[in-house]
Amino acid sequence: MADEAAIEETMLRLVSERGADKTCCPSEVARALGGPHPDGWGPLMQPVRRVAVRLTKQGRVQILRKGKPVADPDDFRGIYRLSLPRA
Repeated sequence: MADEAAIEETMLRLVSERGADKTCCPSEVARALGGPHPDGWGPLMQPVRRVAVRLTKQGRVQILRKGKPVADPDDFRGIYRLSLPRA
């Protein structure tokens, strides 16, 4: 299983590669680390979410729901996307 440092590095790389105004799915981060089979990447989804919340609080990534930044990264539900912070 990938550690938080590997998740952070992969997440920051993926959102940076997408660039401004583009997003990536958290499952893309998990798949990059755990491989294509759900048994590999599925268990990484919660750790990916924890890292996304931490990086959002640090202002390094942005969690989006329905195209808008979440108001509270500690309290959101459903499908979300990740992006670089918008200016």
